[in-house]
Amino acid sequence: MPVRFTGKNDRNWRPTRPEPASSDLEKRADELRAALRPLNPELVAARSGMTYLPPGPDRGRGAMHFLFWGKPVTTAWPALIAHNELDDLLPAFQQAIFLYYLVTADGSPLEGRWVSFADLPGGRVYNAAFQSYTGDEIARTFALNLEGFTSACEKADGQRVATGDAAYRFQALPRVELLVVYHLGDDDFPSSCKILFDPSATHYLPIDGCAILGSMLAKRILAQK
Repeated sequence: MPVRFTGKNDRNWRPTRPEPASSDLEKRADELRAALRPLNPELVAARSGMTYLPPGPDRGRGAMHFLFWGKPVTTAWPALIAHNELDDLLPAFQQAIFLYYLVTADGSPLEGRWVSFADLPGGRVYNAAFQSYTGDEIARTFALNLEGFTSACEKADGQRVATGDAAYRFQALPRVELLVVYHLGDDDFPSSCKILFDPSATHYLPIDGCAILGSMLAKRILAQK
């Protein structure tokens, strides 16, 4: 039976509440670990762009290493429980995203262009909700304060991209990139903002996983205001 993190046909997922309850995520995380353990870890690492270190004299188990929002994360194989660089356990929804990333990753190359959430497979029906808690929330917060927006993105480790009035690229996972683009308004028209994805994103996460990453990015930016 296929394993789902959540999904567009899963009645437990509500796009207006993009981080499901921890108990649901912990159950899915256990399912994902069970699906991954029979696989070859070197193949999983190659498909996902992670680094795998096999067991050796100085370590009893193999381990996966990767960057999550630019921060080092490590997980032993086959335990598949992720810890940050301080050896703190990642929150349940981050564990689930990382695991579903490993399950979904098929090694597809990034296309090097940007599309909206609506243009991802399965995204159009939930696009209004996604936009409301990501781009619209950012635009409401910064309004005409473009300098505040750029400062917040830079503090959140975004890389400036030349498009819109201001835009920043973020590396969420080794092969999942997001772009936040801001269009400055004026006294008559409000500012607008969108979070975009490389079209390959759903080769690495289901559409609800992409929604959660978009929500996480919006919160990272808003936290720097």
